[in-house]
Amino acid sequence: MKKVSFIHCADLHLDSPITGLRNVPNFIVKRLQESTFSSFSAIIDKAIAYKVDFIIIAGDIFDGEDRSIKAQIRFRKEMERLHAHHIAAYIIHGNHDHLKGSWTKIVFPDNVYVFPVEVTAKTYKKENTTVELYGFSYEARHIMERKIADYKRKETGDYHIGILHGNLEGSSGHSPYAPFSMQELTAKQMDYWALGHIHKRAILADEPLIVYPGNIQGRHKKETGEKGGYFVQLNEIDTKIEFFSTATIVWKNIIFDATGIQTLDELMLLVNQKVEGERKAGRSFILFLEIHQLMITDSIDEMELLEILQQEPVEEEEFIWVASIKYKENKRWIKDHLVNESEFYKELFAAANNLQNVEKALDPLYGHPAAHRYLSELTDEEKKELAVEAENILIKLLN
Repeated sequence: MKKVSFIHCADLHLDSPITGLRNVPNFIVKRLQESTFSSFSAIIDKAIAYKVDFIIIAGDIFDGEDRSIKAQIRFRKEMERLHAHHIAAYIIHGNHDHLKGSWTKIVFPDNVYVFPVEVTAKTYKKENTTVELYGFSYEARHIMERKIADYKRKETGDYHIGILHGNLEGSSGHSPYAPFSMQELTAKQMDYWALGHIHKRAILADEPLIVYPGNIQGRHKKETGEKGGYFVQLNEIDTKIEFFSTATIVWKNIIFDATGIQTLDELMLLVNQKVEGERKAGRSFILFLEIHQLMITDSIDEMELLEILQQEPVEEEEFIWVASIKYKENKRWIKDHLVNESEFYKELFAAANNLQNVEKALDPLYGHPAAHRYLSELTDEEKKELAVEAENILIKLLN
């Protein structure tokens, strides 16, 4: 039977800076800095253990266009491990590590094939099985044209795999680079589409399989949950796919109800129960707590509660770190009352909810020569979240 197996991963973002955390112990900072490398090394472990034929990395191997030497050397070492086990690697570069960036070039072993800027077909052969792989690397950061049009399925080959770093048309949350539609993908008659760019894993279709594996390691509060890659097996009967987690640190939101809580002791007991409930997983966690229906918010400040939790001893091997606490209250009735009370309040809340004001306030930060490297473009949803936070602060100050 003609068959092939491979691992599909994407968006490694090696050596990515970790953002959005404060007062973190040094040992956690070091673990976070190492986390993308550790997760990728675990993916290579899986490739060797599963004895796959090759791995596919669908873009954004490196976090920046300057590709740090550290990241390149660490990546090369992992490719050398694959080479020692006769496993090929097919990679494309995405918008973060595009080919017009400025970096010190390091040569990779000959089991690594990097797709050029034009959509190209590359043939993989083993025994009686031939696989045609198709892909391209970003020449520059902003690729807006429909590169999907350039994917042409060859007549030869037992299996055909498309590799594409881009955005599904109509989806939000990421820049619309190399856009495509589901109809365009299915029309290409591939056996598998190995996608990259979206950091949340998703199987868009089963026939053929169209897959975003997500990124391999959470790096901030928007990248929560398990992260890793997919083990894929193609044969003449069916296609099998299995997700495996490799993230050494899991970022997680925990939302819970505090109805009936009357004292700080009761609240601390409830919070500790929720936090300790994660320990049985035997993993390291960065937690973001959202507490609903807490009626004693005036006497117990969020930041004070967070400071109490962060002063507790932290186990180093499998740590749990509470990064933030947020109270979720029903402030709608307070806002409506204030808006009806005077024209001033009406204009004040209108200004807080104006997304253009959010953009204007952030312009100096995004224009800063050093800071902009660590900032990703805000989506409309994130701007709305900032506006809501501003509104909540106003309500707290005015109430």
